Amino acid sequence: RMSQKSCYQRGMRYDNRIRRLCPLLASLLFTTLLLCATQAAFAVAKPKVVTLGRWSTVKWVTGDNEENAIEIKVRPLLVDGATREFTMGEAHDVTEHQFVVRRIVKINDALPPDAVPRWRWQPAGWLLVDRSNAHISKLTLPDFDPFYSTVSWYRDLAAYCGLVENGDKVYAVVVQIGQRKPLLRKALAPFHNGATPESECSAPAWQRQPVRVAFQPTGAEKVLFAVRGRAVELAPETAAGDEDPGNR
Repeated sequence: RMSQKSCYQRGMRYDNRIRRLCPLLASLLFTTLLLCATQAAFAVAKPKVVTLGRWSTVKWVTGDNEENAIEIKVRPLLVDGATREFTMGEAHDVTEHQFVVRRIVKINDALPPDAVPRWRWQPAGWLLVDRSNAHISKLTLPDFDPFYSTVSWYRDLAAYCGLVENGDKVYAVVVQIGQRKPLLRKALAPFHNGATPESECSAPAWQRQPVRVAFQPTGAEKVLFAVRGRAVELAPETAAGDEDPGNR
């Protein structure tokens, strides 16, 4: 039988081995955790890159009998090199981190008997893009019509001629990003059901100092509105004659 002394000595040797191994295990565990945390930090810190790709020309077919083909320039909206959306027209910088750009989509025009899709380009609404986190969201523009409405931007304000569904009037609309209700929504002129884009109203024209926006509906007088903060009101009739083109 093993003596008590021998058992005690063997137990002490085993205990000493454990004590020597513990610092090594602790150091290995700490190094592993530090490496994981460093890799996670680099993964979180790596920003996503938002860019607009190269221009290409496509045809937008309009008319009941597809008799009109309008050439427009489109380019992809890329996040880390991958296409997220297609856009048309120039982008507008709202802040140093955010910009707006109009969206264009491909619509399948094929009928049920058709064997293959028939893709057609169709202008859509507007996108708000945040460069800092690559977040892309659709802007809500009340009464915006993809065919007739042309948006003019100034700061975070959008001005355009809008149409009410099944309505008979063209409306002057001013919207501020982040606000649910329009700053301005006022009837301008009768709706003529024109056959071409911008046939109901030309693009609104902005002015600075003071901030004003002019609407020119088809077959009606130009109307000028003054913008003061979140209030938009009809400007004096004489203001239209005092317009300074350099302040646009």
